[in-house]
Amino acid sequence: MDFAVTQKLDPDVADSLEYQQPKRKGRARYILAKKYFDVKEYSRCAHYTQGCKDQVSMFLHYYSRYMAGEKIVVEDESDKSSETKIAHLKLLHQDLGRLRNTAQWDGYLCYLHGLVLRKMDLPHALQVLQDAVNLTPLNWAAWLELANLIKNSEMLSQLKLPDCWMKYLFMGHILGELHLDEAALSLYEKLHQGVFEHSLYVKSQIAKIYYSLRDGIQAATKFSEIREEDPYCLDAMDVYSNVLYVQINQPELAQLAHQAFAVDKYRVETCCIVGNYYGLRGQHEKAVLYLQRALKLNPHYSYAWTIMGHENIEMKNSNAAIACYRKATEMNMRDFRAWYGLGQAYEILKMPLYSLYYYRMAQSLKPDDSRMLVALGDAYDKLERLHDAKKCYWKAHCVGDLECIALLRLAKTYDKLKETDHAAAAYCDYLRDSEKQGSGEGDEHHGQAYLYLASYYLSKGPQFLDLAREYAQKCVEYPTTLADGKALLREVAQRCQEENSRVNFTYVKF
Repeated sequence: MDFAVTQKLDPDVADSLEYQQPKRKGRARYILAKKYFDVKEYSRCAHYTQGCKDQVSMFLHYYSRYMAGEKIVVEDESDKSSETKIAHLKLLHQDLGRLRNTAQWDGYLCYLHGLVLRKMDLPHALQVLQDAVNLTPLNWAAWLELANLIKNSEMLSQLKLPDCWMKYLFMGHILGELHLDEAALSLYEKLHQGVFEHSLYVKSQIAKIYYSLRDGIQAATKFSEIREEDPYCLDAMDVYSNVLYVQINQPELAQLAHQAFAVDKYRVETCCIVGNYYGLRGQHEKAVLYLQRALKLNPHYSYAWTIMGHENIEMKNSNAAIACYRKATEMNMRDFRAWYGLGQAYEILKMPLYSLYYYRMAQSLKPDDSRMLVALGDAYDKLERLHDAKKCYWKAHCVGDLECIALLRLAKTYDKLKETDHAAAAYCDYLRDSEKQGSGEGDEHHGQAYLYLASYYLSKGPQFLDLAREYAQKCVEYPTTLADGKALLREVAQRCQEENSRVNFTYVKF
């Protein structure tokens, strides 16, 4: 981070980095304990730091106890008792609580206490983590834990935060987590143009925001720039692999997977990248295998749970997909893709009420995403709540429907409600918009739209026969509506002949 910034640290903030180090006598014990921690022998680390009084060793002791407990919970899946899962957290809560207001208490112990409280779902975790970032503003882990507790912009505005540059990185992060993408992008671009000109972290966050805004081209460009600047950087490259997956850019994704595997095949990002590569190739079993490896490395990696849910959907394994998506939402309640995946899974299982609930959750997180609104409308449609479905489809069209399906669904809903004039108008708008975007050429939905409009204008009277003929001729261009189009053309010709006969008869009589 010091390399990335172009200004010196505030001396007051820098002074807060000075902590009590182990004395010469306890230095060897601390080094031994730290080695045990590095090789994930957390219980041994806690044992060798027990009774230490310096701040660094005390934090290592309590943090290793926390990690030892979490490791047991992850490995022992047979015991589902919630009380058993938080037993180590209760002990830590008691021990850390006794240290408050003592000379040893510092921002790092305060952060750990806040982490424990958050894991226990206790309400005062928010205040403790605020204290932690105020005591130690440069502890990014404390900022991230605080972000996990922020549910909306109102909560964010009520926080009392230290006035330092870390605050702005936190604000960018939480705005992105709350899906306030435009505000997050504006803030990150200001940071990038200012003191964080060389920060790859800020650049990667900008790329992620572009991806969230569904601007895949800009996102891919930003990620490519990061790779050119640092070919060995794997941070956020899992998101880049998702961008390439959505773009169906298999050559670039293959190259990314190969390079990531060469850099570090045991990184969770690498496993996700390779998983996405196999998923794009249709080798879903191999994709799941690599995603399982990612979760062995980090069981709390919600992104991998979500992708594995997608792969199980592809393999028609809805029950496994539901289990994965539920895990993802447990890890990150703000992951709208996991909630959306749950809605899809229950839709496949023909359980529309469940599907509706999960689509609502996804839409509440991304209220202006047309995909969420269309899915919600489909759920209402299956429950025959057509007026609610109509509202969803209309809003999806208004916020920007990149897939050009909201108007199509809206037209069909109008037709079910016998609102034929509105249905015809919606079909006309659908054809106009899809032609503008260059989508749907040769699409059977176009044929259905032309068929409906031909029938509609045929029923409107002789003055609309020319329009009916025009749309019927369009129907003949699509295999699915070829027969119906020919039948309509014959009927239009017959109506025209009858109309001409009537006109001639009237003229002679006159």
